[in-house]
Amino acid sequence: MKNFIEIENVYYKYNDNSDAFALKGVDLSIKKGEFIAVVGHNGCGKSTLSKLLNSIFIPTTGTITVDGIDTKDDERLFEIRKKVGLVLQNPDNQIVAGIVEEDVAFGCENIGLDPDEIRERVDYALKAVNMYDYRLHSPEKLSGGQKQRVAIAGIIAMKPECIVLDEPTAMLDPEGRDEVLYTIKELNKKLGITIVLITHYMEETIDADRIVMMNDGLILQCGTPKELFSQVELLKKYRLDVPQVTELCYKLKGCGYELPECILDEQECVEALFKLLSQ
Repeated sequence: MKNFIEIENVYYKYNDNSDAFALKGVDLSIKKGEFIAVVGHNGCGKSTLSKLLNSIFIPTTGTITVDGIDTKDDERLFEIRKKVGLVLQNPDNQIVAGIVEEDVAFGCENIGLDPDEIRERVDYALKAVNMYDYRLHSPEKLSGGQKQRVAIAGIIAMKPECIVLDEPTAMLDPEGRDEVLYTIKELNKKLGITIVLITHYMEETIDADRIVMMNDGLILQCGTPKELFSQVELLKKYRLDVPQVTELCYKLKGCGYELPECILDEQECVEALFKLLSQ
């Protein structure tokens, strides 16, 4: 896989007259088709990074390229945003129409696509997020998870190569979170869309290819879920949690029970505990 996004020594500050940087020399490469999760406590720079990836923000210094295009290139801004779609945490702020399919079509209409092409893209996008049966519904009558999937469909209809999701489940109940996470994983696995998921729920990251851990505008660690979550003490030092089953097994190991290193999901935990109790 080639690198789709290159972030090189990026600094960013919100006020040119301020000395405070939200990002402080960030370097990161993201391959085409990867699923990247970005974690860190509030104020660490996660959301700033998400908005830099599709040129809502421009680096104060340093360079970000998307498929070889410099995000500072104003003449190619539209091209960048077609390649990288951004989904924010509150779906109500992204829905602009009174009918689901009209909302999904909004972005396509803005770029002047032919009506037949728009119809094809809208149907495709709604089917991709399992919301086709709701295409004639009012968004106001949908659940939070359904609204967020409609927002994601609006991005898919633009046919991006990458979707950046900035805490898309933060305002959802557990059922809505599961719906959105399932959709994200399916888009990555079945359609090959590059995913950058900003989250503070550690359970949402266990299927990522890599996790990027941020603190105070810096990347502290970058590795696979097992590599990162095996460092429980490091995560706690920076006020970050680990998945609940990882925490449980970590504490059991601390009590002297022999368990595999860094268990991440419930099934793996059940199998390990069953094996332990059967000895």
